[in-house]
Amino acid sequence: MTPASFMPRGFRFARLCFGLAAAAMVWAQPVAAASANTITTNEAYVDAVRAAPAFDITDIDAVFDHVFSQLNDEVTVYPTENYYYFKFIHDAVPYAGNFRLDIADRDDGIVHFAYFTENNPFTEQQLSKHRAYTAELGVTVEKKDSLTYALTRKGRTVTFRLNDLRDVRVPKSKLGPGEDYLGPVFDEAGVQMFLLWNKELKMFLYVLDENVPSEDYFQSETSNQVSIGLRTGFAWYQDRYLDRRILVGVRAYETSLNTFFDGPFDQLPDNFLEGDVLRRALLELSPEVEGQIDRFGNSRDLTGRMLVDPYLLYDDQSEFTVLDQCAAAAVDPATYYPCFAIGQSK
Repeated sequence: MTPASFMPRGFRFARLCFGLAAAAMVWAQPVAAASANTITTNEAYVDAVRAAPAFDITDIDAVFDHVFSQLNDEVTVYPTENYYYFKFIHDAVPYAGNFRLDIADRDDGIVHFAYFTENNPFTEQQLSKHRAYTAELGVTVEKKDSLTYALTRKGRTVTFRLNDLRDVRVPKSKLGPGEDYLGPVFDEAGVQMFLLWNKELKMFLYVLDENVPSEDYFQSETSNQVSIGLRTGFAWYQDRYLDRRILVGVRAYETSLNTFFDGPFDQLPDNFLEGDVLRRALLELSPEVEGQIDRFGNSRDLTGRMLVDPYLLYDDQSEFTVLDQCAAAAVDPATYYPCFAIGQSK
């Protein structure tokens, strides 16, 4: 366990989209909704790289206008932490960014907007900007219902529909003794999960929602209990006691670059948490932050958030052997399930 820690919100704003090959999807005017078999082309990517810059990349208002003008009249925000991601290329430099309707302040008429040079393994981030837009700054945020918000700027309105998972419930067959269901998680990799808290063992678990297919899997070469997503690299352990798969691994490389595949540690069920169940669970793990976090695990000044990351960050499949060794030595659920929370920040 690591010491009690917050992930800075500045880091959260620096989340990435897919690799450069996906960039072509952004430049349509406006962006078309993806079909089941949308293609991206190298031609579109090269054209974007060669295009003359049409606005000042250091002017956050100009960048907001550029991105906002290309959105459909209605968009869907899939991740449950309410980020809407985008990317573009400007003067041959790739950028990524997001709009965020944060549950902590969206009803106060605030939308967060951020963009930044895309992270890569060979250079430091060159530019990163963020602004909380309000009516005073030229953007109005109108609440249509609890999961629908209309953003208006310079006479144009775009409706943001947040992912409606209010009816998602964990099947009783996938809920073990001492476990509480906190809510549904839909992360930016397109994987839907159940977030569970075991109040007896004081640990979190992410369990795959297999009613919502997201990818194919292959069996790990080092553990016959671990299956790995072909698309995401997420590693899942077949539970000994229940018919369910537990998230036990996310690729460390993806986390280091903050990509779509960096795991659900911050894509929590913000819109669906009941009362302060998450805050109470976090305080069980880290009582020293009493009085410092809100019910979502945010710091009081909203500059950081506590992590829910019980899984391993792995580089090689051989690292799963520690899970098998722990599970083999376990004699009951009380000694078995803690094997899958060895990565939890505290």
